[in-house]
Amino acid sequence: MKHRITGLAGVLALGFAVPAAAQETIEIHNTMSPDGSEEAAIERFKEEVEARSDGRFEVTIYMGGQLGDETEVLELLNLGQTQMALTGGAFMNQYTPEFDAISVPFLLPSWEAVEAYMETESGLQLQELAREQGGILYFGPQKRAFRHMTSNREIHGPDDLEGLSMRLPEIPVWVDVWESLGVQPVVIPAPDIYLAMQTGQVEAHENSLASPYTRQMWEVQDYIIETNHLSFPWHWVASESWFDGLSDEDQAMIAEAAEVARQYGTEQELEMDAYYREALMENGMEFIEVDPAEFADAAAPAIEAVVEGFADGVAEDIQAVLDATQ
Repeated sequence: MKHRITGLAGVLALGFAVPAAAQETIEIHNTMSPDGSEEAAIERFKEEVEARSDGRFEVTIYMGGQLGDETEVLELLNLGQTQMALTGGAFMNQYTPEFDAISVPFLLPSWEAVEAYMETESGLQLQELAREQGGILYFGPQKRAFRHMTSNREIHGPDDLEGLSMRLPEIPVWVDVWESLGVQPVVIPAPDIYLAMQTGQVEAHENSLASPYTRQMWEVQDYIIETNHLSFPWHWVASESWFDGLSDEDQAMIAEAAEVARQYGTEQELEMDAYYREALMENGMEFIEVDPAEFADAAAPAIEAVVEGFADGVAEDIQAVLDATQ
């Protein structure tokens, strides 16, 4: 008499291998070099997803723009050819410039204000337009430390900026605001910043403290001016077409993992910013404390012109955020 063998135990008893459940890959991209708060946050995301899914998902990390710059990765996300990114502000300029208040220097003076703006009606509309036009889903901002100036002349207030040649990226609103303060903007690619300082092509630049630290700017710059003028955050985003194909449970799991990673990345950024400050001081750079509000007041006409060009309701949401966070 033959017996039919059923179930996992029966299959194993006959010595047959049981195929493992298919493992799904999540690619996640960032343009920064490894070893920063960005990679730390993405590594945390990888740990969370792989543990919460019991290995059903494998997270593959691409740092340093390995598969393209921000714009190229946005296109891959839109096409559903990759899954996630910790991206900068390019998607706002590309899809929702009429709502992009967080990219205006001296406008939102704290991280609390940046986060709060993304939760206003204007911030939510920004997220919805990014989904409609770019096919990306928004999970939240991750802090990038506030930006300051470096300079070879002492700067104590906006009057000291007159005629100062200053490197800026090719972001029109940044150029307009700084030019209104008397600066002579010079648009130079980031890899050429050190050489431009060394040769005297520019006297100053602006960035978070990671820039003068990693570029060893104490060799070519003397001062760091604490203008605290902008936090240009990272943003956790995903391809809508990919995300919609997941189960409700997996969608919730990935959103929760992104939130854990976002908060962890913000904590790491604060620690690294403090480290950079100490290291820059040890290497001889002098920090000059200034009142960012004085600079904001001096740049007010340029800032107001930008805000007037935003969509209806943005100016009111900005004011509400400022009232709630100052």
